[in-house]
Amino acid sequence: MKNTISVLVENHPGVLYRVAGLIARRGYNIASIAASSTEEENITRISIVVDVTDERELEQIQDQLAKLVEVIRVVNMTQIDHISREMALVKVNAGEEHRADITNLVSIFRAKIIDVHPDTMVIEATGDVGKVNAFCEMMSKFGIVEIIRTGEIFISRSHKRLIDN
Repeated sequence: MKNTISVLVENHPGVLYRVAGLIARRGYNIASIAASSTEEENITRISIVVDVTDERELEQIQDQLAKLVEVIRVVNMTQIDHISREMALVKVNAGEEHRADITNLVSIFRAKIIDVHPDTMVIEATGDVGKVNAFCEMMSKFGIVEIIRTGEIFISRSHKRLIDN
């Protein structure tokens, strides 16, 4: 079962390594991990999607993360109302015979064509994980040359900041 965890940490070198290492050492699979700055210069938010089999394992991960010195707060986002997004850059084969079809799909998915070459197109798709998965599946029929995805990021829908909760 996939669970989303938001970890606020002090913005220091090596913190992301320690967070990821702690989860990996305990044998849990990280499905996605993304780290970025926040509204406060000295704080980084790490968004983690972890694959665990039961609630006890998830609680163990959260408890262990909370014990790290640089960790300010750990929140299981799966349990609260939140918004999530992922971005993918997809390079597809795009000969002239397929460009119109690709362009139509890009429009349907509200994606963006960001680069065009004689034989390929690079497309940016953003949305929830299901939408990005569906877009990639549709593009696969044209032949995906390369793909990179950011990993899922998420934010609470509450009017409060995560650090204030």
